Amino acid sequence: MKSGAAWLASAAPREVDAFLEGLSDNALTALPWLFEFWALPHQLPPEGDWKSWVIMGGRGAGKTRAGSEWVRKLVEGPTAAAPGKCHRVALVGETFDQAREVMIMGESGILACSPPDRRPVWEAGRRRLVWANGATATVYSAHEPEALRGPQFDAAWVDELAKWKKAEETWDMLQFALRLGAHPQQVITTTPRNVGVLKRILRNASTVTTHAPTDANRAYLAESFLAEVQSRYGGTRLGRQELDGVLLDDVEGALWATGTLEQCRVERLPELSRIVVAVDPAVTACKASDECGIVVAGVVTRGEPQDWRAYVLEDASVRGGPVEWARAAIAAMERHGAERLVAEVNQGGDLVESVIRQVDPLVPFKGLRASRGKGMRAEPVAALYEQGRVKHLLSGNLGTLEDQMCQMSVRGFEGRGSPDRLDALVWALHELMIEPASGWRRPQMRRL
Repeated sequence: MKSGAAWLASAAPREVDAFLEGLSDNALTALPWLFEFWALPHQLPPEGDWKSWVIMGGRGAGKTRAGSEWVRKLVEGPTAAAPGKCHRVALVGETFDQAREVMIMGESGILACSPPDRRPVWEAGRRRLVWANGATATVYSAHEPEALRGPQFDAAWVDELAKWKKAEETWDMLQFALRLGAHPQQVITTTPRNVGVLKRILRNASTVTTHAPTDANRAYLAESFLAEVQSRYGGTRLGRQELDGVLLDDVEGALWATGTLEQCRVERLPELSRIVVAVDPAVTACKASDECGIVVAGVVTRGEPQDWRAYVLEDASVRGGPVEWARAAIAAMERHGAERLVAEVNQGGDLVESVIRQVDPLVPFKGLRASRGKGMRAEPVAALYEQGRVKHLLSGNLGTLEDQMCQMSVRGFEGRGSPDRLDALVWALHELMIEPASGWRRPQMRRL
């Protein structure tokens, strides 16, 4: 569903002129303040009898504007002096300063979004907004959860909950205070993070969500900003969280953590000693089958094995039949100048090599057989990351692969489906780092 703004942007000039000429003077004056006309779909409250509305989005996706307009809609009446639906609102930010600068005074804050005849007064000493109809919105800091013990509200706006240090305590105190009116509600605007309180709210049956990436709001963002962040973070796990607004779920006891992966990024590669393409073939070829994991990696083998460094260059995984993934794997070899293609053959046996040779009879191929479970096989590879000996190329489209890494524990994979991309990564690094190191011998000096 298009917003009014989207329709105006795509309409022919004569249609825009006809629309504007059909408005009365009062309607034309009010149009800039009519948020329902300009809003993107994720900025409008869902229908239904919900208690909590979580707006998850990337940076700059319009979350703050949505929160400000929701508060306006609740407290404003038909006229400036007429009562609205709600009378006492809590505004909770990480700190007082952040709440004031973002939720109150910011470019998308409540004051900026309010028309002149409905604009509330900011009482700095009491940290609250006061409307002409007597409604108030009081600011609270998540650093002081006990301040919410005593007051009571019929609505609340919670901003950037996922980064609060005392999120659990503050959220619980707010729930006890949200007790006025027939059906008190709250909106949570946040960039998602893997924190327990947010996941608990999302699991609640009375919670509804809307979601949008940063790019959804590109009409109001600088093109240079979008180009820079996409270039720097596009395709990374951090980019999926901060730009796509995706809640990334690190499992307890995972072999990899988001923080570890964020520290292993590089923009350029050194001269590599070897490059391989590793394949974890899909067992079936139907549409519902698992993906075929295809990962390209290289290694620098100067010095002793503890000095070797591996680089993950690309995740080229595909979903399709045997011929499709074989072609994708060989194309990846050609792009990166790989010397060998390695593939797991536990389930496909000789068929895996046969399929690959149908596409290229001369491809250097090595079949690999797993003798241990996925979690056990991944442990030594995770150790390489902990030692800082594996790097990820920023342009390698590795975000989905990194999601799978953060859902693998020694107990096995705890995400959905099969970790095909991760399996391919493990095979690549076994081929480049672990197996050669196990048979490595220190070069002997020749006698003169």
